Amino acid sequence: MSGAFRLNRRAALGLAIAAPLLAPLARRPRAQVLDKLSFQTDWRAQAEHGGYYQAVAAGLYKKHGIECDLRQGGPSLNSSQLLLAGRVDMIMSNSFEVFTYVREQAPFFTIAAVFQKDPQVLIAHPGSGVTGFEQLKGHTLLISNGARVTYWPYLRKKYGLSDSQVRPYNFNMAPFLADPNAVQQGFLSSEPYSIAQALGKEPMVLLIADAGFSAYQATIAIGRKLASEKKDLIQRFVDASLEGWAQYLKGGPATEAANALIKQANPEQTDDRIAYAIKVLNARGIVLSGEALKGGIGAMSDARWQVFYDSMVDVEVLPKGLNVRDAYTLEFVNKGIGKP
Repeated sequence: MSGAFRLNRRAALGLAIAAPLLAPLARRPRAQVLDKLSFQTDWRAQAEHGGYYQAVAAGLYKKHGIECDLRQGGPSLNSSQLLLAGRVDMIMSNSFEVFTYVREQAPFFTIAAVFQKDPQVLIAHPGSGVTGFEQLKGHTLLISNGARVTYWPYLRKKYGLSDSQVRPYNFNMAPFLADPNAVQQGFLSSEPYSIAQALGKEPMVLLIADAGFSAYQATIAIGRKLASEKKDLIQRFVDASLEGWAQYLKGGPATEAANALIKQANPEQTDDRIAYAIKVLNARGIVLSGEALKGGIGAMSDARWQVFYDSMVDVEVLPKGLNVRDAYTLEFVNKGIGKP
């Protein structure tokens, strides 16, 4: 009995001595295994993509168990081709592009719409007499080929405009600056800032969404297979991204790290440009308006998709007979994230 006791006591003493040495090992956290996803933006890094960079910088993707490979776009990249070829998991897209998938019966659709309003604008000289879309008649309109097959037919029909007014827009503001009668296209958070700097005063900016143009912009497009097979992962990605947008739109010190990532990826972005972009995105309700006021950032609705499709069929931009509900799913949004 005494031998057995000594053996047990030695074992107990051994464990007592070893316990402090083993404790740090027991407490050491296991490395978090993150699910990898790639997301392709539609242009070079900028404030218009700020919510995604915020989700990276603030650790929101990591908090949701995701390692996000955030890839910036550019003039030589066709994001849709990358998605179709399986070289990226998701892309930043728009209402028009997804109907191309529907028309071609490609298995891709939209799962969120970050921009409730399309931020494309028409810009007129101050003092030109243009105060609304109704005054565009008689003015030279500098519009790109892409615009001619998207929003231009809508504006042309609604306001009685003419193709004879249209001249090519080559993404250079020099022709606009040289012609006080000219009106050029742009992006709310970009070209108006540059033009104001050049003119020394604010131009007249007409937001196309204010004309009733109902396209969603800055949407998230994904393959149906991935969205179906990894619903939880995709939901986590959407949630983290929308949380990033909710934080980013508030600005301030909490977004400095995100802005640093943007400037690192695209040195053309400066603090003043970024501040201007955030200001106008908020002021014009690009992200937080419409359905987002109730359903949160990224919100979409069946009715809005139908209205957009019908309006584009009416001006022969989209063909009749497409199944509108093939273009999107509401499964991942309308959950109140970022709702004011």
